[in-house]
Amino acid sequence: MVSVSDFDVVPDRCRSNSPISSHSPRRISSSRRSHSSSSLSFSSWYRRKRTKVLLALIALLASFFVVNWIMLVRLQHQHDGPHPIPKPTPPSSVSVSLQGKWNKSGNRKKSQKGNYVRMLALTAHALAENKREPKDLWLEPFAPASVWRPCADQRNWAPNEGNNGYILVTANGGINQQRVAVCNAVVVARLLNSTLVVPKFMYSSVWRDVSQFSDIYQEEYFINYLTPDIRIVRELPNELQSLNLEAIGSVTDVDMEKEAKPRFYLKHILPIILKNQVVHFVGFGNRLAFDPIPFELQRLRCRCNFHALQFVPRIQETGALLLKRLREHAGLIGPLDRYLVGPFAESIKEESGNHEKKASKYLALHLRFEIDMVSHSLCEFGGGEEERKELEAYREIHFPALALLKKTTKLPSPSELRAEGLCPLTPEEAILMLAALGFNRKTHIFVAGSNLYGGSSRLVALTSLYPKLVTKENLLSSAELEPFANYSSQLAALDFIGCTASDAFAMTDSGSQLSSLVSGYRIYYGGGKMATIRPNKRRLASIFVKNSTIEWRVFEQRVRKAVRQTKHVQTRPKARSIYRYPRCKECMCRTD
Repeated sequence: MVSVSDFDVVPDRCRSNSPISSHSPRRISSSRRSHSSSSLSFSSWYRRKRTKVLLALIALLASFFVVNWIMLVRLQHQHDGPHPIPKPTPPSSVSVSLQGKWNKSGNRKKSQKGNYVRMLALTAHALAENKREPKDLWLEPFAPASVWRPCADQRNWAPNEGNNGYILVTANGGINQQRVAVCNAVVVARLLNSTLVVPKFMYSSVWRDVSQFSDIYQEEYFINYLTPDIRIVRELPNELQSLNLEAIGSVTDVDMEKEAKPRFYLKHILPIILKNQVVHFVGFGNRLAFDPIPFELQRLRCRCNFHALQFVPRIQETGALLLKRLREHAGLIGPLDRYLVGPFAESIKEESGNHEKKASKYLALHLRFEIDMVSHSLCEFGGGEEERKELEAYREIHFPALALLKKTTKLPSPSELRAEGLCPLTPEEAILMLAALGFNRKTHIFVAGSNLYGGSSRLVALTSLYPKLVTKENLLSSAELEPFANYSSQLAALDFIGCTASDAFAMTDSGSQLSSLVSGYRIYYGGGKMATIRPNKRRLASIFVKNSTIEWRVFEQRVRKAVRQTKHVQTRPKARSIYRYPRCKECMCRTD
């Protein structure tokens, strides 16, 4: 923001250096009267020129104030609903769907961006300067990353006959939690020498989606690809279908420890299968440890995630259309397109009309700022008492165990959680981070997870600063999205494709499954070319807390340093997710 203090001192070089001073006590001698008229004419000319210069400075100052006022009004203005959007051309405003009453009430409360008005104004000025982007902004450390190549498709064992009975799995959560559950179930089936029934997906009161496995993934491909590893069937045999599974063989996630070791399954689950010929895992999710796991079982886990799970054709086809419109020009097939959209990758190349223009690079931004994440974090986001009541009510319904724990146990305060980097970044914090990293105003940004807590007004600051910001709802017409209406998991699959294929991907919450799976997929198939921005939220929290005083240059330097420290190539840390960190001997092989 331009300040009056920037202009209230005129530099010495702008002051009058006239040879005639009205304060001089000297009289003009008669010998110099012949020059008086020319001197007086020069004085008059100089006064007129100085007046014009001063008027020009005043006009310049006034224009700066007007521009600042307009920017602040745009940043502070609250929009109550989405703008009409022409389809399928990307617009300058973003349509955001709301999650029922939670987001509607969120629209009425104070926005978190009230904390960042000053920083957003500074950002607007920085972007207006249109500085050159840093050279490494769209790049990964290529040399150390490119020595790793995918090899989880290699097998070194005989097929499993599945003689010990059947495993039924009902996976909970959204599409990403379900994907992890499926891969874990495949490994457990091999571990117990059991036959896996094609997993089912539990209906969630949060996601409200009735989609099943075959609505999202190619079932036949899944079965055939994993046949050399385990036996998979679509249904239980007739003689077992009449069994009361709840009475004889149901195991809920409550009955199991989180990330249980293989010995737990051998000791507690295998006897159930041998006795009843079937076990049913209800609410199965992250219930298999990442370490210690035998080499081939860990490789099977990677094989399932990166090879066996292919989206159904209608998701692939729409995903290919999304990628083509995101890139805008040229028939470019990205490095990951064929793994994500299969044969429909060719349609990106064949149907593009303009091959002369270079394809547009785009950044994918995952804003994990939906009501469930916001509520579960136990953080505060600037909404005061109304926000606290709203999030507590949501917890009572959807996270009763957490709500009870909050009442009975002294937990860290919201400010302590934020200081430790345990709060999701708000949309305003995310956009400040991107601007500080150097992404210019013309950057194409694809936003995944657009059902933001607080509604459409939360994206106003983002679109004011980055007018080429879009969601899948902007790029795809109503008719193209209609087959996926009311199926949040299938819509999330489109977000997965858009994020994974992007030239750069920025996550805002390191703990979300989508960010983990997308970043892992980009590592596995990206060949060291797919840049991923992983913010250190603890470091960023210490920077954002100074938002009322910090200057833009210092803010920019500190943010770049905090993010640069996370941009390195590392092998999988012990006990960490193999889906997020596939650089390990079980999943990938080194070429050096």
